[in-house]
Amino acid sequence: MKQEFNADYWQNRYQLGQTGWDVGAITPPLREYFDQLTNKGQRILMPGCGNAYEAEYLFRKGFVHTYVADVAEAPLHRFSERVPDFPKDQLLLQDFFELDSQFDLIVEQTFFCAIDPSLRPDYARRCAELLVPGGKLVGLLFDTTFEHAGPPFGGSREEYRAYFEPYFEFLHFETAYNSIPPRQGRELFMELKKLGS
Repeated sequence: MKQEFNADYWQNRYQLGQTGWDVGAITPPLREYFDQLTNKGQRILMPGCGNAYEAEYLFRKGFVHTYVADVAEAPLHRFSERVPDFPKDQLLLQDFFELDSQFDLIVEQTFFCAIDPSLRPDYARRCAELLVPGGKLVGLLFDTTFEHAGPPFGGSREEYRAYFEPYFEFLHFETAYNSIPPRQGRELFMELKKLGS
């Protein structure tokens, strides 16, 4: 029987502490990218945010229009306790595929690898729909396969390129040079710009 990775599934994993992908802090590739951003007025979305260390980092740097979305309440609750001044209306207990808003930047960090791989084409399309003209999708993807059953689910850059090419211009799509040691050589850093803008 096929596992359904729904809100109950993720809530249970967070409550049991089954979050091996969570490194407990923002990872170097995204920190370095964020440090070069200057437009603090942009609307930023982190879908499938989990503990959202990246959103905390952005918010602390003055990116006050940062939104986090997850189907599980547990990580949003923990994030709210950790960052009590983060606006409650920017904590979205929602399915990414049902969001209805517009953003300048979408940050991908271990959400793409957590969804059922059959949803990857829908993910790429939905990102494009949620972005304003000229908007960007930035983040990390696992460029590897995993021995265990997912999530996380791995894949290859060739596979990923096919999902995103219909909607995005590839500004950067290379192996991250500054991944944390356990992920060295197994992560792609992507910076994609919405086509037609």
